[in-house]
Amino acid sequence: MASDTIRFAIEGAIATITLNRPERMNAFNWEMIDAWAEALEECRRNDAVAAVIVTGAGKAFCSGGDIADMKLRGSMTAIERKHDLQAHVHRIPAALARLDKPVIAAINGAATGAGMDLTLMTDLRIAAESARLGETYVKVGLVPGAGGAWLLPRLVGTAKALELFWTGDLIDAQEALRIGLVNRVVPDAGLMTATRALADRIAAAPPLSVRTIKRAVYQGLESDLPAHLDRISSDYALVTGSEDHREAVAAFLEKRKPRFTGR
Repeated sequence: MASDTIRFAIEGAIATITLNRPERMNAFNWEMIDAWAEALEECRRNDAVAAVIVTGAGKAFCSGGDIADMKLRGSMTAIERKHDLQAHVHRIPAALARLDKPVIAAINGAATGAGMDLTLMTDLRIAAESARLGETYVKVGLVPGAGGAWLLPRLVGTAKALELFWTGDLIDAQEALRIGLVNRVVPDAGLMTATRALADRIAAAPPLSVRTIKRAVYQGLESDLPAHLDRISSDYALVTGSEDHREAVAAFLEKRKPRFTGR
C-alpha cells in the first residue's frame, strides 16, 4: 500500500487509517480509495490489530468524491460508470463487511456525500464539535452511490433518511447525536484522545467475544429471531470453550486483570 493519499499506522493493538488529501478536504480519488481498501484488508489479516480508527487529516473527514478527478476521467458509458464505481468505491463497504474487528470513525470535520456514507459503514462514530455531516448528492444531481441509501435508514429510520437525502442539508454534530447518527460528540482538541481511549477499551476485551458479537449483531439485522437464536447458540458454545473465557472467569475469581490471547 504505497500511496501518499492514506496514512496507515499500527500502534499497539490499534490501527489508524488517516485520509490524507487535506488540500482537497480529503475528497477521494481512486488512488485513495484503493489504498484505503488495502489498509482495511491489512487490518483484517493482521492478528495484532484488535480495532481500527478511521479519520481525516486537516479540517475535514471526507468531502466525498473529487469532482475534478471525475472530470479528468472523461466521458463514460453508463455501464462503464457502473463498473468504475464497483471496482473502486464499493471496495470499501465490501472490505468492511469482511472485517469483523471494531471500526471507529473519528469525524474531525465535514463528512459529506460519499464521505458521510463512508462514516456510516463504520461500527461507531465519534464526532468533533465542529463536524458537519450531509447527504449532499441531490445538490449535484446524483444518488448515494456508496451504500448510504442502505445504511442511513437503518441508523435513523426511513423518514429521517429520506429528509436528509432529499434536502441535502448539513447537520451539526449535536443534531447527528440527537438522531442517533453518531455515538458521541467531543471537543475538537480531544477527538483523537477520546477515540483512542474507546478503541483501547474495546481492544482490551476478549477478541473472540468482540468479533463474534459484531458478526452476531450485523447478521441478526438480516435474519429472523429463530435463525438468530440458532446461530448464537452455536457461537455461545464455541466461545465458552475458549481459553479466553476460562481466563476471564479465573481473573474475576482471583480479582486480577485478565490476559487474553484470542484463543
